[in-house]
Amino acid sequence: MDNKIWEILGTATINAKALRRLESGHPWIYDSDIVDLPSDEPGFVEVRQENKKRQGRLLGYAMFSPRSKITLRMVTGPKVPPTAAWLDERIKRALAGRLRALPEADAFRLIHGEADGLPGVYVDRYDDCVAVQTTCAAADRLEECVIDQVIKEFHPRAVVIRDDVGSRRREGLREHITVAYGQSPVLASFHEGTIALEVDLERDQKTGGFLDQSSNHIACGHYARGRALDCFTYHGGFALQMALGCDSVIAVDASATAVERGQRNAAQAGLSNIEWINDNAFDLLRRYADLQQQFDTIALDPPAFASTKDTHGRASNAYKEINLRALKLLAPGGTLVTCSCSGRITADDFDAIIAAAARDAHKHVQILERRGAGPDHPVLVGMPETEYLKCRILAVV
Repeated sequence: MDNKIWEILGTATINAKALRRLESGHPWIYDSDIVDLPSDEPGFVEVRQENKKRQGRLLGYAMFSPRSKITLRMVTGPKVPPTAAWLDERIKRALAGRLRALPEADAFRLIHGEADGLPGVYVDRYDDCVAVQTTCAAADRLEECVIDQVIKEFHPRAVVIRDDVGSRRREGLREHITVAYGQSPVLASFHEGTIALEVDLERDQKTGGFLDQSSNHIACGHYARGRALDCFTYHGGFALQMALGCDSVIAVDASATAVERGQRNAAQAGLSNIEWINDNAFDLLRRYADLQQQFDTIALDPPAFASTKDTHGRASNAYKEINLRALKLLAPGGTLVTCSCSGRITADDFDAIIAAAARDAHKHVQILERRGAGPDHPVLVGMPETEYLKCRILAVV
């Protein structure tokens, strides 16, 4: 391990606006709120309050990413500088929390970035394999240390680095997928309830699967009945759970590879009541409306339509359109499970979109459950960005 990783590069001074944000519980400090920086090298810095007469009060220590608009990400208070022992303790504490919350799970998110006090660091376990992802320059420097600690705690068969996210490109970091430990290909399977799902940690989306939706997949299965439709099915997370209790399920995804994986998952589960369709979900919903099709249960889990402020309006319109079309296809008494993973769309935004869609569909709708990601994706109080996933279970009355 390179001990230089833990060197404090110097002092960053922040203005009153940044201080107010920190005091509210939000760990991010933007470049526009920084008065002075010590270096142009990523790493750890001490953070002090601006004081024009003398050295300002020490507020704590932050991860410094010089090419990011989120230039500083606080990690500790003034009494605990970041060290190898600090990292070890953070990982052990996160693992203990997951094992308490999900004692039977064979897959979960071990490290969830800022919510676990490790900004830009994400670690997912899939049975005996682990995926590690870092999304900013300062976190990238910690990656080797994180992998070493994960191997020590889990003794995994393989560790895959999934550093293939766009935020790395914006910071000038290399985008890559690398097997850091073990042999390629890294294939695993994990369970959501009684359903086993295959995962390829090197090639599948995200780090391999959608662990944040695991509990929502299972909850959807509890409500599902009759004839069901799963839009944006990917590997069949919602469709497979619905098939356990429905007469028939149609599962649609624009990716032929995803549909093939879903078919394999269904075959392994012995489920023969799912029709798999490789198509655009928006187009399919329009065709079903023209054909006056009806469904008793519909699941919507679209990709993130809003990634920046500029796309918020277009994303809201897209969410409204797809929910409107789904509501029009629901039979009386039907159930809609609808999701948004766009961090820019708040929970209040999403509820307002659903209300507008219900109004335009001329449907009376109940919210049965307001859900989010599972307990392995904790929400940091004061940081709404960590509550990015919204899931609503609705009933048409």
